[in-house]
Amino acid sequence: MLQQTRVGTVIPYYSAWLRSFPTVRELAEASIDDVLKMWEGLGYYRRARHLHQAAKQVMERFGGEVPSAAEALGTLPGIGESTAGAIASIAFGAREPVLDGNVKRILCRLYLLGEGPDSPPATRELWRLAGRLLPDREAGVFNQALMDLGAMVCLPRNPECGRCPVIQDCLARQSNAQDRIPVMAGRGKPLPHHDIAVGVIREGNRLLIERRRDDAMLGGLWEFPGSRMEPGETPAGCVAREVRETLGAELRELHPFMTVKHAYSHFRITMHVVECRYLGGCCEKTGHSDWRWAELGELDRFAFDTASRKVIRKLKEGT
Repeated sequence: MLQQTRVGTVIPYYSAWLRSFPTVRELAEASIDDVLKMWEGLGYYRRARHLHQAAKQVMERFGGEVPSAAEALGTLPGIGESTAGAIASIAFGAREPVLDGNVKRILCRLYLLGEGPDSPPATRELWRLAGRLLPDREAGVFNQALMDLGAMVCLPRNPECGRCPVIQDCLARQSNAQDRIPVMAGRGKPLPHHDIAVGVIREGNRLLIERRRDDAMLGGLWEFPGSRMEPGETPAGCVAREVRETLGAELRELHPFMTVKHAYSHFRITMHVVECRYLGGCCEKTGHSDWRWAELGELDRFAFDTASRKVIRKLKEGT
């Protein structure tokens, strides 16, 4: 959960997660819908799917015991070299380094590395430095201290150097370069923007929802039918086209309902929501893995992305 997410955001999710899935076995035996529902709102949903898959593999390949070696941990879905080192050192006391974003930033400043930290040469050098700094004992405590130092003191912008316990050793500080190090490629570039249209499609008291394919972005989550708008296309025209092409259904009474602006990690969207009525059609399962009719009060049982949750809140306000 801490991959790409701050501790303060994670804590309530982590507590609720452990209440629902207190053991690896219970996580492995849970449905992916239940897993995604517990993750709802935390973002980067591929992490939840990987965690579910990893739990299954721990049961199948390791007899239900999480492996203690970083090499074995790295074979599980969603666990890269740094995460494997963190688990091995913190949970099992192994002498393994970590290299998350916080640690990269600290090392780049300590040693005044002028190259972007994600380039292959810089990455190799950062791993070497991270390993060299490890103490012979309590590597897990050391790794946690490094990550905390980056999260609370050695900040990406305006680092609080006056509170830093290693200020005397920091070459970036000595060169007054702490605000320029590390060098991040592409910093400041605007995120691409897409116009999306989705339909709140009614049949009596029921609403039509779709489940995204597992291999798609936000895979496994539920959403209202729609797609990216084509040039010159209206939101109503987009929704009517998408539903006709993917489900073979026809709509009527298409009216604007609301607009939602949302930013993902690599792009932004404006989601134009259209309210409409189901006219008829076969509603076959084609482009999505599943679809169904659900009453408004039932939608809380399904995992939706943040933008769709805003639509649901608006719908509830109107009841």
